[in-house]
Amino acid sequence: MFDFLLPINHFPVPLGFKISGFDSKTSLVSKNGVFAFGFLEKDGFDSDGLLVGVRYNIDTNVDTKAGNVPVWTVGGGLKVSLNSTFMLDMDGKLILINDLDGLVVWSSNTSNLGIEKASLLNNGNFVLVDSEGKIVWESFNSPTSTLVPGQALGFSQTLRAPSTKSTTSYYSFVIRESGELVLLWEHNVTYWRSGLRLSVAVKEARFDEDGVLGVFDEGNKMVWSTSSKDFRDPNVKLRHLRIDQDGNLRMYSWDNFVQTWRVGWQAVENQCTVFGACGLYSVCGFNTSGPVCDCLFSDSNEWATGAPATDFGNSGCKKMIDLSNCKMRTSMLVMKQTVLYGLYPPHDVDLMLGQEACREYCSNDTTCIAATSKNDGSGLCTVKRTSFISGYQTPSVPSTSYLKACFVPQAVSARGANPHGDAGSISLPPSKLGAERGSSKKFVGTIVIIILGTLLVIMILQMFAFWFLYKRRQTKAGKRIPFGKDDQMNPHYSALIRLSYEEIQELTSNFANQLGPSVFKGQLSNKSLVIAKVINNPVISEKEFRVAVSSLGRTHHRNLVSLTGFCFETKHKIILFEYIPNGSLDNYLFNVDHDKGNTDWQHRLDIAIGIARGIAYLHSECQQCIIHGNLKVENVLLDEKLLPKLTNFGLFNLMEGAATSESSPEKDIYMLGEILLQIVLCKRNIAVGQQVLEQLNKEKELYEIEDSRGVERVVRIALWCMQSQPFLRPSIGEVVKVLEGTLSVDSPSSVLKSRHESTMEEEAVEKIEIEAA
Repeated sequence: MFDFLLPINHFPVPLGFKISGFDSKTSLVSKNGVFAFGFLEKDGFDSDGLLVGVRYNIDTNVDTKAGNVPVWTVGGGLKVSLNSTFMLDMDGKLILINDLDGLVVWSSNTSNLGIEKASLLNNGNFVLVDSEGKIVWESFNSPTSTLVPGQALGFSQTLRAPSTKSTTSYYSFVIRESGELVLLWEHNVTYWRSGLRLSVAVKEARFDEDGVLGVFDEGNKMVWSTSSKDFRDPNVKLRHLRIDQDGNLRMYSWDNFVQTWRVGWQAVENQCTVFGACGLYSVCGFNTSGPVCDCLFSDSNEWATGAPATDFGNSGCKKMIDLSNCKMRTSMLVMKQTVLYGLYPPHDVDLMLGQEACREYCSNDTTCIAATSKNDGSGLCTVKRTSFISGYQTPSVPSTSYLKACFVPQAVSARGANPHGDAGSISLPPSKLGAERGSSKKFVGTIVIIILGTLLVIMILQMFAFWFLYKRRQTKAGKRIPFGKDDQMNPHYSALIRLSYEEIQELTSNFANQLGPSVFKGQLSNKSLVIAKVINNPVISEKEFRVAVSSLGRTHHRNLVSLTGFCFETKHKIILFEYIPNGSLDNYLFNVDHDKGNTDWQHRLDIAIGIARGIAYLHSECQQCIIHGNLKVENVLLDEKLLPKLTNFGLFNLMEGAATSESSPEKDIYMLGEILLQIVLCKRNIAVGQQVLEQLNKEKELYEIEDSRGVERVVRIALWCMQSQPFLRPSIGEVVKVLEGTLSVDSPSSVLKSRHESTMEEEAVEKIEIEAA
């Protein structure tokens, strides 16, 4: 039998019910006592604030928090302070209020739907019910990281790993239209799949109480399944399926005897093969205790014995050194049984080369940071052209990787050439001279040694002179010719190069093709198209310019335009960007006839999400926060797939007359709000306050699309971004979650409007909510 914590309330609660964060023991409990709803002191991963949600209600008598894991959380893991209140409002919606400023940080958006009570069902589903007993809203329709028995996952739903400040925030579990179950990293890297590829129509994936995860078709027939190793064990009463912080999907069963959750199944058997398992600049390996994380370079390893592979994203490893600052030449570090891959962006280049040829190619290619050669007979050589490297190492992997580093003396390289002990040191074998049997033999031996020593010294001097002349010629050639033969044949060339003003004139045909103010189109010798932006700031020093360009050159994100080169001379400062073919967002929004249909809205919503992710990368994921400073539709470019890419970011302080005080993350958030409204309305001039709502009411066709609530969600977060007080604006992380649909947002109480407009705005917002519903 199971022991459950004593319930606070078994019964449905009426309108006006509220729970305070100051009393985390107050909770709403299901009738069977298995589940409880309320404030959670910890989410099992960190203690940065409180969660609100549904948890297990087991009395473990050992560690209550370890047993009572959350199965659903408000806003997908939204953390709030003790000064917070969760309540069922009198108009029938659930709201989470931060009492410090009275802001509504989450809402169920169920106003005026006839809701009379809230209840926690025996299966863990938190529901809102109307007067006829019909469920109007339920937590099962918006899963977070966990499925409980009887809960299903449909096409539009996603399980996301608990959010952290590292790369693991991007892990998700989804079911594709083909019925295939997949684990994803940041939407574009699949590191596990169920393998189901059927022509039948698939309805959903479902987890049951026997410990089976199955995929069902429209006729409710199971077409794929996997099960826990304790399948149908009568002693197991409680189970759940969860995507964990480490990116792995696991089935858990409660062992009442030892009072702990046991893993009965996991999707990825080798944890090291989870994409980005150990974070940046790290490699995942194994020892006697299991998976561990280690740094790519032994001299930057801040762990004494390696950290457990459950400490994901907190590797403690320093950034890789800028190879352009090497005092001497570069060398290749050999890492056997190791696979390396680029993390930002996760796009590597595959070549057909043998092992030694793969190493030589990376060594001679200035854009190559690392390479992995498969020793399975395929001849595949994967080249990484980003310094954001991660990887894994296991004895069963038939691969050898090469990592480029600055050259170090032999005494050091013998220890540090391979941080994992695979590279042998170079040593000279001792000479053995024959024993002297006579004075004549001693004399001859001495003469031979002198001659050999002299020849050796001469050879060393000649080799050094040859090397010096070769490097000198190579340096001169590099200053005049920015691209070598291999680079001209390689479309993926991405090194940040320095060019002279004459070379800029040549590649832009003497600035003949002007695209905008101080912006010109050009073509490199490898046929890549670029944009040359002239910086008109005569007072900026070369040190300031190069520091700024170096910082921007290290950015790598799918929603940012890549820097390719620069020119700095006394009278000429120019930066080169990659060319994006489809032009800027303003042309797409204001010069294209939009049909207001579902397809067009989804394109515009994807563009909005991409812009927000690009800003989030600049603000939160770079070594230092980079402010865009001039965020507008003209500085958002679209590629051939309508993927948005931000340009002119971080150049605010380089421009003539720019003041540092005028650039801040809050200003970027405000500008982002303006862009979001322009994306929704497809209009350049957007009024604020009441006039925004009047314009939305005139655009009736917007609410004929299926995602009318998505339109309202974008408008609401845009108005929050445009709050006149900077401290009231949301963080960029919150904006991304709202746009993705994992975080709800209520209407702002005031946005750039006078006090007498508040009543009119509330009525207009209510009208929008009714129409969108």
